[in-house]
Amino acid sequence: MTLAFELDGLDGTARAGRATTARGTFTTPCFMPVGTRGAVRTVSAVDLEDLGAQVVLANTYHLMLRPGVDVVAAAGGLHDFTGWPGHILTDSGGYQVFSLSPAVDDDGVTFRSTYDGSAHRLTPESAVAAQEALGADIAMVLDVCPALPAPADVVRRAVDRTAAWAARSRRVHRREGQALFGIVQGGTDELLRADSARRTIEVGFDGYAVGGLSVGESRAAMLDALAAAVAELPTERPRYLMGVGDPAGLVEAVGLGVDLFDCVLPTRLARHGTVLTAEGRLHLRNAAYLRDDRPLDPTCTCPVCARWSRSYLRHLHQVGEPGAGRLLTIHNLAWTFAFVASLRGSVLDGTFGARRAAVLATWAPAA
Repeated sequence: MTLAFELDGLDGTARAGRATTARGTFTTPCFMPVGTRGAVRTVSAVDLEDLGAQVVLANTYHLMLRPGVDVVAAAGGLHDFTGWPGHILTDSGGYQVFSLSPAVDDDGVTFRSTYDGSAHRLTPESAVAAQEALGADIAMVLDVCPALPAPADVVRRAVDRTAAWAARSRRVHRREGQALFGIVQGGTDELLRADSARRTIEVGFDGYAVGGLSVGESRAAMLDALAAAVAELPTERPRYLMGVGDPAGLVEAVGLGVDLFDCVLPTRLARHGTVLTAEGRLHLRNAAYLRDDRPLDPTCTCPVCARWSRSYLRHLHQVGEPGAGRLLTIHNLAWTFAFVASLRGSVLDGTFGARRAAVLATWAPAA
């Protein structure tokens, strides 16, 4: 295996671990900010380094369309191209492709570019080749991600194709030092989730992702499907829940034994003037903060909270000052990293149950 994974502690099924690749080691649970086009919106690689980001996600679909895989490869790969020295995980682009209602067959998928309408073809083999050329530390197989709710036969066909495509991806993957993760599908059908997990494990990967959740289903349905998949996954490999990053979702998934997460939520909220705090979401557009000289979150140690008031940051957002998005993004990412670190700490000191209860009391009070 290209990626080594070891557990530092357990509290029930919640895990604290560390993953080591050819690039180095990162700790888990780990939240990965989304840098879809090779950049996390409004912030730089220097900002991410200063915040202690460990892994950044980039998207193969967007990068293959603009600027093109060949351009990135000629620049030395994503790390040199973006100036980010840490770990990079690339999504295969399957989620984006399937959101466009493409033409799907057993061999692959044909879709049109969201940039210029040009036609493109993606197969399990070409998705691997693109990620090898991009030089990611962790690459993802191409999977079939059906929209939910979906008829049972559609979900079953997606599971079958995902399993077949996983095997094809594994056969052609050659890049030394690059880990390859398989993906579990199955919608909200717990039996299909378990079946998909077993079939993915049979192929054998460096890590395992659970995809196709947090796409509109209820939280309870998501957690039941996730639990069914995770129960089948090997304990010695990292587990990645794709597209989840809200505090309640994070603490529940960590409690089920998930290690890696990505989501646009912290950065997207920031651009719309919403910040994450220990007391829940704070909407800066609210007139109540016009003269509020307190930091965004008095418990936060980020550079934004150390220097600027809610009143000033609200002003920047209200007048459309570009710097507002950057400062609020820095806070939201710093807050999320600290939150996930607190989950890791609670696993290590055996207080995860109490931490989970406190998080849900704030972020999911109806649960």
